[in-house]
Amino acid sequence: MEGVNRMASAQLKKIETTWPSISYALSVPHTKKDYERLCALLDELIDEVKSDSKHHLASLMETVGILVADYEDKHFKIDNSSPVSALKFLMNENGLSQSDIREIGSQGVVSEILNGKREMNIRQIKALAQKFSVSPSVFL
Repeated sequence: MEGVNRMASAQLKKIETTWPSISYALSVPHTKKDYERLCALLDELIDEVKSDSKHHLASLMETVGILVADYEDKHFKIDNSSPVSALKFLMNENGLSQSDIREIGSQGVVSEILNGKREMNIRQIKALAQKFSVSPSVFL
């Protein structure tokens, strides 16, 4: 047991010297600014890692995703039953109409999405996530 304690102590010393340079990526977000910073990092990680579970940053992406999801669970009361309900909720909360979310297409396209006749594509999901400062996972 003593050998395990020495090893843990040595690991803690390494972490202690490294922590200041990586804490921005692994700290629990307590403010909207912290949350937005982690969302931006998560977006970059998603672009880099894609679906490669063996990528050397895959576990970091997963960890940041958990931190973002936990913040969203605590601070955003969104009906997670569908991406459309999340979009409707966010539009309502921000006082927006269909014509206010041109980032995802014409008013006809927005109408089709809101009525469940069309699914959102990746470009639209990223645009909405940026517009509303939420994780893209809200619309998945």
